Parts: sequence; C-alpha cells; structure tokens
Amino acid sequence: MNRVAPRLRALAALPFVLALAVHLLLLARWWDALPAELATHYSLGDGGEADGWTSRAGYVLISTALIAGVAATWTAAVRRRVLWGAWATAGFVGGLLVRTLRNNLVDAFEVQVSVPAVDLAVAGTAAVAAGLAGWALTSLVPADEPAGRPGAPEGPRLALGASEVAGWTRSTGSRTLTALAVLALAAAPVALLVLDWPDALFGLLGLVIGVPGLALARVRVTVDRHGLTVRSGVFPKPRVRIPLDEVAGAAAGDVRAVADFGGWGYRVRAHRTGVVLRSGEALVVRRDGGREFAVTVPDAATAAALLNTLAERHGKV
Repeated sequence: MNRVAPRLRALAALPFVLALAVHLLLLARWWDALPAELATHYSLGDGGEADGWTSRAGYVLISTALIAGVAATWTAAVRRRVLWGAWATAGFVGGLLVRTLRNNLVDAFEVQVSVPAVDLAVAGTAAVAAGLAGWALTSLVPADEPAGRPGAPEGPRLALGASEVAGWTRSTGSRTLTALAVLALAAAPVALLVLDWPDALFGLLGLVIGVPGLALARVRVTVDRHGLTVRSGVFPKPRVRIPLDEVAGAAAGDVRAVADFGGWGYRVRAHRTGVVLRSGEALVVRRDGGREFAVTVPDAATAAALLNTLAERHGKV
C-alpha cells in the first residue's frame, strides 16, 4: 500500500485544490460587485431572507479553512475504493460556496435571499459530476489484490464438430441505471429553465450523465465467429469487440460491482475493464498481455465455453 499511497493521497487532494481555485477565481472576479458584508446565513421561515453576515475578509478565511480542513481529513483517511467520495465532497462544498457568492450578487437596495432547493440542487449536481470523475480516476491507483481473480488458465470448451458453426447471444440490463439515466435526462431541461445563467449550465450535466447512462443501461452480448461483441441495446454505439485472435481464454466468474470495479457501467481498472450492470455472474475474457475484460450476463458459462472453442479453432487457445 505504501507504494501507491502518495498517488492516492494526491488524487484525493486534487478536487479540493480545484474547488478552492474556482472559488477564489470567482471571488476575485466578483469582488467589486460583492457587498462589504456577505450574507452567509438565511432564515428558512422568512422566505429565505439573509439573517447573518460576514465580512469579505472573514468569508475568505472561513471558506478557505473549510475547504482545507475537509481536504486534510479526506487526504489522511482516503482509501482506493472511496476515492470517489473525496471528489463528491469537494464538488458539494465547492458548489455551495459558489452559490453563496452568487446569492450575494445583488444591488444595494435588494433583499438578499436564498432558495435552498436550488442551492442544494446545484451542489448535488456538482457532487455527482465530481464523484463520477473520481470514480474514473480510481483506475490510476493499482489495486492491492492481483488482477485476474476470476477465471482459470484452462477454460471450458463446447463440443462442436469440425463443420459445425454456432453463435450465442443474450440481452441484459440494469433497471437502476435506466432509472438514473432517465432522471438525469429529465432534470436537464428543468435545470436549464429554472436556474439563472451561468448556473443553468449545470443542466448540461444531465445530458453528460444521462446519455451514456442510457446507452449502457441495456447491452447485448454476442459470441460468434467474430469473437466477443458487447454493444448498447439502445444505440449503435458504444460497442466493445474482442476478436478471436486476441482471446487467451474465457471463463464464467463472480463479479462484485463495487469491490472489483468500483461501480456500474463501463469500468476501467489498472488490469481490467468491464461492462458491469450488476453484481453476480459474468463472462471474463483474458486477453493477450494479461488484461481482462468482464461483462455481467446470464449463462456466462455457455458463452465462455463457446468462445474458448471458437478461439481454439481459430488457432489461439
């Protein structure tokens, strides 16, 4: 663990550095437009009107100390499997601080108010986007356990005659991913209509999250003379194909979505990639060079046996 700890800690600290940089840049840009006393607390019972203020200098010190303190806590306690949490926390804190500044951009005679639902929606969206980025960056930290846990050097075979041809295909999906993708897509136009500019740009995150999520919420897995093909069940792309001449072996294995791949969807790890829609049965293919590709699908044993037979016939296994 000591070998990868510096990189892991650096990746945990990075989102807080970015959040602080964005916050300070906006503060510098809006400095002349901000009041001498910034509203930092709002009443929930009076239409969200401000009832607590802090000087601009005090606000800079407090907000910087807040980000630094949370960053220090995450950096000291982070583990590879929860790196995404550091990024999500940084996104949430940064989003709230940006909304605080935005709420203070009012004329001298305007009443300063806050809409908690909008503030939390913006911060939550920033947290989700940052958390996904952190999840993706987890692949830069090597796993402690060796890759290639599922599967064995000698995989099963499916009996086929010399002149026989065969193919196998299954469709599989995730209701959870489908629901989340639909919600993200539905939230996009709502955010664009409700939020003020430039906060409305956060509505575009719904498209960034929803479109890929919907594309991978249902996939079709096929094993035939072309090798293994995994494609979206909704769109023509994305598609993953492993030709027979790249197959070093295949087997059915058990996949734990979070523990093995850090989540759901298309996953990239130090020694493996995969399309993971759930935990459980999966087809695991060993490729030339030792890397693995896994896809969660029912009847994976039949798919693995056929893929090994076709690859052996092709002259690889």
